[in-house]
Amino acid sequence: MKGPKKILLLSLTLSLVMASLCSTGWASDYFGKDDPVAQGWSALDLLVARPLGVAAAVVGSGVFVLGLPFTATVDIVSASSGSPAHAISGSARMFILSPLKFSFVREFPDENI
Repeated sequence: MKGPKKILLLSLTLSLVMASLCSTGWASDYFGKDDPVAQGWSALDLLVARPLGVAAAVVGSGVFVLGLPFTATVDIVSASSGSPAHAISGSARMFILSPLKFSFVREFPDENI
């Protein structure tokens, strides 16, 4: 029984050591601003990501309306206990405002997408 445990422990230790030696990223920019690949990502951002953000806001507003009775209940119960939770504004921010900010407020072209 000691043999398989020893082999397992040795292989786990070896894999952790090897994983710690791997590099996690590039040291410099991989693509420049004038690179055609970067321009392709900008087109993908404009034609795919931003419309998906608007669609997510539409779906999110439906989810917000469906969950509104529950979040209102949380707000009422927390306000009666003395510490308001602001659940309605938090869920509106998460389901509606965040996707709309993703679509309309970000600068174009976005370097972080």
